[in-house]
Amino acid sequence: MSATKFETIASYLAAVDETKAGTLRSIIDFVAAEFPALSVKMAWNVPHIHRDGQYVMGLAAYKKHLTLAPWSVFVMEDFKDRLAPLVVFKNCFQIPVDWKIEQDLLRDLVRARLAELD
Repeated sequence: MSATKFETIASYLAAVDETKAGTLRSIIDFVAAEFPALSVKMAWNVPHIHRDGQYVMGLAAYKKHLTLAPWSVFVMEDFKDRLAPLVVFKNCFQIPVDWKIEQDLLRDLVRARLAELD
């Protein structure tokens, strides 16, 4: 990504290639449909899903992958076995740019993070 400051989700997605933008949009749309109380905003120049100002998940596009960050090392630890086929770090994990959305995984990650916030 460039040093451009993105003001909107749309401007961020427009700056990445179609495949990355499509995958990110699918993730955002799925989470928004499953969890209508959540919303999406730009923070730290990347899209973030949040609830009342509390961060639930960040998303970012890179040259060869996308990154999802559930904003919790505890959630990451709890999900490390399910995430094992992916590149996993302490606070985030990488997915392919053309990732077929794993709905159960995303739903469970969001639920775990929301439970942590409650």
